[in-house]
Amino acid sequence: MLWPMLAIALGFSGLAVLGVLAIRVFLEVQRLGRQVADTSAEINAAAENLERAAGNLARSGESWR
Repeated sequence: MLWPMLAIALGFSGLAVLGVLAIRVFLEVQRLGRQVADTSAEINAAAENLERAAGNLARSGESWR
């Protein structure tokens, strides 16, 4: 009777550990998603700045002609 109870206890402990790890992975994935969204916004802002600067440079190049 001892061995079946020990097996059940170890199985439950294993599931509890897997549950905790799953929650930690979920939280880290959410954090990574927020970082990716923030970085995408920064890249879009930099692209807009570059496009604006290129337009200004093209206009100033036209005036040199």
